[in-house]
Amino acid sequence: VFCCVGALAIVNSLHLVDADLLGWWLCERQLKNGGLNGRPEKLEDVCYSWWVLSSLSILGRIHWINKEKLIEFVLSAQDPDDGGIADRPGDMADVFHTLFGITGLSLLGYPDLKLVNPVYCLPEYVVQRIGLAERHHV
Repeated sequence: VFCCVGALAIVNSLHLVDADLLGWWLCERQLKNGGLNGRPEKLEDVCYSWWVLSSLSILGRIHWINKEKLIEFVLSAQDPDDGGIADRPGDMADVFHTLFGITGLSLLGYPDLKLVNPVYCLPEYVVQRIGLAERHHV
């Protein structure tokens, strides 16, 4: 979903998507513990804090999920001893989930994190500096 929505944003074609219907489906990915999954009946995974949340952000529907519960879920997957973020609480942290956990927290407005662009997964100031922002309307 993210690749499609991101590509449509880059080519200024988000009008081709029913944003409400897709936004609803994406919000249905949030589980009771606050985490997100990628499809029905699957476990929550911190990486979907990026894949689902960035898609919702691009669609202008990020406010449709419970942000506080998602923040709690991501933070609960941190490794307090060695650092990093795992796919879910109790598992081993890795670079992949650390990246997507932090970028998800950025999209959620977590304190002291620079804003990450939901299309490019880069800091917003970098996207602005290299002129990518002028190419699409998100």
